Amino acid sequence: MLVSDLEQHRGRWRPRLDRPALVALLFGLAGVVYRLVLTLFTVPVSNSDEATFGLAALHIGQGRERPVFLYGQHYMGMLESYLAAPLLAVAGPSWPVLRLPMLALYALFLYLIHRLTRRLCTPWFATFVVGLLALGGERVVRDQITVVGGRPEVKPAVLLMLLITVGLAAGTVRRRRLAVAVFGLLVGLAVWSDWLILPYLAVAGLALVWAVRRELLGWSGLLLVVGAVVGVAPMILDNLRAGPGEDSLSVFREVSTRAGPTPPWSDRIRGGLLEGVPLAHGLCPVGGCGRWQQWFGVLYPVLLVVGAVLAVLAYRRAAAAPRGERVGPVVQLALVAGAALTVLSYVRSPLAATSPLDNARYLSVLQLSLPAVLWPLWVAAVACWRGTVGALGRLTGALSTAVLAALTATTVVITVLFAATDTDASRTEERGARELAAALRADGPHEVYGDYWTCNRLIFNTDETVVCGVLDGELSPGQNRYRPYWRQVGRAERPGYVVEVDSPMDLRLRRLLADRADTALVREVGGYRVYHPDTPVRPWR
Repeated sequence: MLVSDLEQHRGRWRPRLDRPALVALLFGLAGVVYRLVLTLFTVPVSNSDEATFGLAALHIGQGRERPVFLYGQHYMGMLESYLAAPLLAVAGPSWPVLRLPMLALYALFLYLIHRLTRRLCTPWFATFVVGLLALGGERVVRDQITVVGGRPEVKPAVLLMLLITVGLAAGTVRRRRLAVAVFGLLVGLAVWSDWLILPYLAVAGLALVWAVRRELLGWSGLLLVVGAVVGVAPMILDNLRAGPGEDSLSVFREVSTRAGPTPPWSDRIRGGLLEGVPLAHGLCPVGGCGRWQQWFGVLYPVLLVVGAVLAVLAYRRAAAAPRGERVGPVVQLALVAGAALTVLSYVRSPLAATSPLDNARYLSVLQLSLPAVLWPLWVAAVACWRGTVGALGRLTGALSTAVLAALTATTVVITVLFAATDTDASRTEERGARELAAALRADGPHEVYGDYWTCNRLIFNTDETVVCGVLDGELSPGQNRYRPYWRQVGRAERPGYVVEVDSPMDLRLRRLLADRADTALVREVGGYRVYHPDTPVRPWR
């Protein structure tokens, strides 16, 4: 193994971590423990999107449902719900339990990116990458440990695919056909889970073709296809049964084009690079990036170009070397291309300009390319400190050292600020949601209407003892992802209403109730008002 030396002890060979691997292990453990503590306190705060995955996991564990896509959608896979289902079947609805598989996926992500970076670069650089990824403010941590679909599982999948490619090219994989089949299975699972990973799947596939193109003409190619079909089979079967316009591609295309007029390229590039890229790498608080934090977004495309140039030069220098020695530059180039295609895909969307803070999560997969992006800076810095370059090289190395130091310091500051100050609001909101759930579970009403961000979280917190139908701000039917809940509340003879205090829904409901509003108000708890009118109020009927 590249992460350890071997030491003979009492006649047995045991792995012994070298110093860089040991430091990386400590960094990784610190990152996992940090996220475990946040998980136990349900930080970042839960919401109804995550609750929908949790409810699906409950239904899977009880044998009631076998969902392929998130309730109410036809393009986001439910792998995270299936991972959590056995745990929730034993422990019942719990946010920390629901998030535990995501924590395990994060630990796997750190391990795999460390392995890959050591194979491509140097041990201490791999340690540095793990140290950066162990940190994280609200935006980064939310993408890593909350159950919101896709990103926590597809990143380890891509890293494992690239490690398989490296092993096949170097000849260190014994069961080559099995490895290719696993590669295909990971591709299929990733496609089913989250389409945001498609750029990385494309470049990983090209790297595999480069590594074993002759083998793919035989049984290995067939096994690759079979593995991919098995992984994406749930999506294929669901689309075969879907009605007109309800297939994944049609629904995804509709969602992608729903944002209205397209802003100019300048606004989209500004939102994607200056806001999205720093947010995705943990350099800004969740509220947005200050001007002093946007520097990494300006530098990012430059680093991509330099990283690509270095990879091409390394490949040309090793042109006469065995394939196993040339696979490193190929994979580095794949990581650079994956990042470039992801950023380009993001800035093509109007959301990059109209709502960069809310949608920076779509760039979280850029963490996969962190080794390739930062490698040029590391090379220049090491050459400078070793004194192996001239005056221009020393200047470049000093600037690179300053950039790496600034990147590390900024990430540390954002992490500390989030852990020390920004968690209080999440814990207060979570406490209010639990108080509301406890009050309704004990005293009712058990069939209520509420807004989207209240309903499914309330249902999950009460283990479906309370069922909620979603209304919009005009008290009309809203986004009811799981239709049986809506129908159950619709059959209730006397449904209640749960609204945030003084929200537009609260004010509109009081106007409809008129002089009955005060008598219908049964309690105020956790920042919510609970109304239980004597007669149903359903203005949409």
